[in-house]
Amino acid sequence: MADDAEGRPAAKHAVLAGLDPEQRAAVTAEAGPVCILAGAGTGKTRSITHRIAYRALTGEVRPRHILAVTFTARAAAQMRERIARLGVAGVQARTFHAAALRQVRYFAARLFSGRELPELVDSKARLVTLAAARANARTDRTATRDLAAEIEWAKSSLIEPGEYEVAATKAGRDIPLDAAQVAEIYMAYEQVKRGNGMIDFEDLLRAAVWAIEEHTDIAEQVRAQYRHFVVDEYQDVNPVQQRLLDAWLGDRDDVTVVGDASQTIYSFTGASSSHLVDFARHYRGATVLRLVRDYRSTPQIVGCANAVIAQARGELASLRLELVGQRPAGPEPTIRDFPDEPAEAAAVAARCAELIAAGTPAREIAVLFRTNAQSASYEEALAEANVAYVVHGGERFFERPEVRRAMIALRAATRTTEPETPLHEAVASALESVGWRRDAQPQGGGTAREHWEAVAALVGIAAEHADLGLEAFCEELARRAAAQHIPNIDGVVLSSLHSAKGLEWDAVFVVGLAEGTLPTSYAKTPEAVEEERRLLYVGITRARQQLWLSYSLARTPGGRSRQPCRFLPGRHRAAGAGSGRSGPSGTRAGKTDAVRRRIVITCRVCGVTLSSGAERKIGRCESCPSDRDEELYDRLREWRLRTAGGQHVPAYVVFTDATLTALAERRPETPEELVTIAGIGPRKLALYGDAVLALVDGVAVDDLDFGAET
Repeated sequence: MADDAEGRPAAKHAVLAGLDPEQRAAVTAEAGPVCILAGAGTGKTRSITHRIAYRALTGEVRPRHILAVTFTARAAAQMRERIARLGVAGVQARTFHAAALRQVRYFAARLFSGRELPELVDSKARLVTLAAARANARTDRTATRDLAAEIEWAKSSLIEPGEYEVAATKAGRDIPLDAAQVAEIYMAYEQVKRGNGMIDFEDLLRAAVWAIEEHTDIAEQVRAQYRHFVVDEYQDVNPVQQRLLDAWLGDRDDVTVVGDASQTIYSFTGASSSHLVDFARHYRGATVLRLVRDYRSTPQIVGCANAVIAQARGELASLRLELVGQRPAGPEPTIRDFPDEPAEAAAVAARCAELIAAGTPAREIAVLFRTNAQSASYEEALAEANVAYVVHGGERFFERPEVRRAMIALRAATRTTEPETPLHEAVASALESVGWRRDAQPQGGGTAREHWEAVAALVGIAAEHADLGLEAFCEELARRAAAQHIPNIDGVVLSSLHSAKGLEWDAVFVVGLAEGTLPTSYAKTPEAVEEERRLLYVGITRARQQLWLSYSLARTPGGRSRQPCRFLPGRHRAAGAGSGRSGPSGTRAGKTDAVRRRIVITCRVCGVTLSSGAERKIGRCESCPSDRDEELYDRLREWRLRTAGGQHVPAYVVFTDATLTALAERRPETPEELVTIAGIGPRKLALYGDAVLALVDGVAVDDLDFGAET
């Protein structure tokens, strides 16, 4: 037949080669609504590109009738490249906006009364500024950015200006002005935009929807062209994008979507996983498949990710996937705590230097944090350690406009500040000129908070140098800025967790995992808290081989104690872990030194830091499964009872129950292995070591000599 002549059967089999059973099922699923729930590292792009190629090579569909949509131009280009390598040409793979632009531009004459496509707004800032002035609202650059983001959210969510106030209140939006003012500015923005003959990117999507819904001839033409649809990252679809997908489909249902509810981290922009959650209800008889074999990360990292997401609550938790690691075993995740943020950053930088010296390329190492303002400590620490770095998805700390303005204000204050003024007072007073106050938390949207936190980071640096005067402190900031302005091409990647999504590295450090930072103190609702959990999950699943999770017990040396992130497995048992800190008077310096010297013990099952004495002795969390040798445990208890009786002391003086459990689980075979168990030091090793090792080796209690144990 013709297919044989064209070599299609051979190509078809090549497309199926190397797929695991779940991927193969996704590739060969029958036409119709198909939902692929794909966990991190499970080969989702491989599955959907092979599905497209398989359907084309079997003659089921024609490539030119397929439209694949995703969220970034990079992802679309990667999809086109992979499909072409599989021997299929003509498939359209575009972002939602690129696909809409292509269609609206093609039909512009019919949609805009014979005129060409109106000018696209590349940035809302100028129009928002004009709109705010028209609404008699005073805004600065930061508030303008937050207002633009809020208008974008409303339009992406199909919320009109007159509906905004109620919708924003219901959604609990964190906004720069009161909702009524924002609604007025939103209305003025639409008027200014139309008056200038312009449209924005949300209008572009809406125009594509309107073209199909209101023009039968356009609908017929578009639907004749595109008959089969694939949507990547479906958990990130917003209401207007879903409306466009529905318009493209019409009454048809040949659509394949792929997504992971556990990676929903953009709800603040309007993205909603409800479309993914409701897919099987919306399309009766839909095929729902799960990809759970993780080819990216080691089983140890996969286990840590599973432990974090297993505690998820809410609607999206129903779609969480338990990943199964497919790579060879690697090192256990490192979970560390530190007395303060500078110590944490210094330790991370030192470990990065070790990895690079051992052969890991710097570009294969990433340090991930919750907010961009956190980058300052790590830029400084890496620079001090002579480790090159690059900032992904943001500016270097000292290049940020608000930081530059703050440094100018500090330099100006050196001319009027008395030399004996304490540094913290001088810095706080100088920064009031740029609108920063220590006791005034930022109001409004995310940009305002980020700017406030960036300036607050300068105050944190001042706390580290309390012995300096203001002029010397300015010189210290200039020195740091100069060190960090050295151009770097290949270096350790510094990135926020949001910007890291879709990327991966050999070694990943997820830092700053303390309450108030992650989850952020601004996460007020259960839904917002769960999104913070998913952020940590995304960060963990970026790591291929090595994972480091860390937090500091205080923000600054001697600062107020804080708790580790609640999402870390076993965190509820770590309460009080940071209580030993030095106060301003230094009266608890000994306790702080003890915390600094404390040996970090992690659970040998899930890898979390262990805080309670019992768990540290056992070497695992109470909730993690035990592999205790019950027969050995019983012999150890009988031996302990006899030993304690002979010494006329309570049984726990010999060994606690936790130590016996650790012995029965870990079954040490040498004195060196014995002393790794918490609670067994040199003295108890000398007293009881031979007897314990004999019991582990199978010797009966009756065969032991109790007279030697004194």
